[in-house]
Amino acid sequence: MWVITVYSRNNYKIFEFDTEKEAKEAFEGIKGYKILTEVIYFNDYDLVKS
Repeated sequence: MWVITVYSRNNYKIFEFDTEKEAKEAFEGIKGYKILTEVIYFNDYDLVKS
């Protein structure tokens, strides 16, 4: 999942995208202070050592 967080003076907005391509296209069109982040979920507990 890809997330764009946009900050303004009194507010912030978060946009979620399924693909990197979608997120980067939207990122170019959004004005203001913004951060593009990739969210990675790790749910395979069999790979974690005890």
